[in-house]
Amino acid sequence: MLKGMYNSEILLTPLRNQETVISSRMEGTVSTMDEILKYKADRDDELESSTLQVRSEVIKTLLYQRALKAAQQAIIDGYLPSQSLLKGIHQKLLSYGRGASKSPGKFKTEQNYLTDSLKRNILFIPINPEQLQDGLARLFVYVEQSNHPNLVKIALTHIEFEALHPFQDGNGRIGRMLITLMLWSSQTISEPHFYISGYLEENKKQYTSVMRNVSRNNDWKEWCIFFLEAIEQQAIRNLAIAESIRELYEEMKIRFSDILSSKYSFNALDFVFTNPVFRNNRFTGNSGIPRATAARFTRILLEENLINVVEDASGRKAALYSFEPLMTLVRV
Repeated sequence: MLKGMYNSEILLTPLRNQETVISSRMEGTVSTMDEILKYKADRDDELESSTLQVRSEVIKTLLYQRALKAAQQAIIDGYLPSQSLLKGIHQKLLSYGRGASKSPGKFKTEQNYLTDSLKRNILFIPINPEQLQDGLARLFVYVEQSNHPNLVKIALTHIEFEALHPFQDGNGRIGRMLITLMLWSSQTISEPHFYISGYLEENKKQYTSVMRNVSRNNDWKEWCIFFLEAIEQQAIRNLAIAESIRELYEEMKIRFSDILSSKYSFNALDFVFTNPVFRNNRFTGNSGIPRATAARFTRILLEENLINVVEDASGRKAALYSFEPLMTLVRV
């Protein structure tokens, strides 16, 4: 489906943002799609230089997206999944905010535990720091040398990584990134665009239960069946979401052409699909549309109820708009 789109970002941007929000939510970091896109409308990815008052949960979610992007670039540059790649991802993931105090880019030096939501009961004790290096070394020997089918290899690598729990914080998020990275580096998928957190969040109790059952009862088969089912169901879901976005795009292509009556109507369409929450100055300055024409487009889109006002213009700050037809499809 991506290969059939002349601008694949129209489909990828909403899916990528969904994964960012859901994967972080699995670790108790509750942020919304609207918050993430509002932040990006103001500051893009420049977390360190931002003077905006932003909830720490939003920062964590944005750091997840930035860490995944950096990991994908490392694979493009020729790096394979390895201990050094994991450290690099972790450095990005915890580089700012509260996570900066949790040894970013370094493996654990103290014993960690997995506890229940109230932190009263220990559910699982990962490998101790003294044995961690040997455990990681054996894991990546398996990754490099095993002849298991790729999906089975990724299933076993994921659960082993979670059992090692090599970092003080951020293990769940990195473990889920590793699934996408291994699917891609093994050429199971042609681009690094497979996001599995939606299924795992909806089936979180079963997900944790079958993982624990490997430790308790050595039941690897149950885990592999669950993991393969997760891959299949999430693939079906991702295609359905992408298809709904593609259908909306085709519908809006006709609508924008009719109401805007301009050779720049497709510029406007692509802009709102890749920036569904945006400041008006970004639209008039970054869409490739002459400013006067872009300003006219904004008025028309408001009149046609295709964009909503999120924040009115105030002082030097431009108005903030939301392209609701797309946001309605992808909010999580």
